[in-house]
Amino acid sequence: MNLPTYGFGAEQGLLAIYVEHPPKLAEFQNLNKVIALQTGEIDYINQQCGNGWRKVFNVYAKFVAELSHPDHDFTNHPEQYPSWQQYRDKRLLQQGCQEALLFSAPDLAANRYDWHIIAGRTYGKTLLRDHLFTNSMHWIDEEFAIDPVNKLLICPYLDYRQLSNIKISKLVALVRAGAA
Repeated sequence: MNLPTYGFGAEQGLLAIYVEHPPKLAEFQNLNKVIALQTGEIDYINQQCGNGWRKVFNVYAKFVAELSHPDHDFTNHPEQYPSWQQYRDKRLLQQGCQEALLFSAPDLAANRYDWHIIAGRTYGKTLLRDHLFTNSMHWIDEEFAIDPVNKLLICPYLDYRQLSNIKISKLVALVRAGAA
């Protein structure tokens, strides 16, 4: 059974990060599919919705940059994206990207993304209880959990205080270890 998938970015790709709620803008309240953001739309969301969404997009871009996945455009086109900020502004969650920010529960059976990352421990535990039936999930500590069989991770929310640079590095290490 396929679950509905909706949010921003690529309909399939290398990774999807799941957050509980979309930006509080009328145009995003009834999403029923994955849409690519338009150039400048991240900045528009930041201006309309405040600092919280700026942090989400910044932390996401920092994660992509540090991950430096060998099949990702950020890694393969350093001349186009010399910094995480430029990647965020020119490509993150936009047409042709390789990642998604989703507001729906992960559909592990659909195999749309190589990695599924749930942002937020409370949200992750709710999804595990209500939607995700996985016997291979184990908690590494209070903030991080991994299911290497389904390539599913739970990490702190995409915020500077919760998912600091040190914790971004830990998340990157978990993805790399799970990919090995």
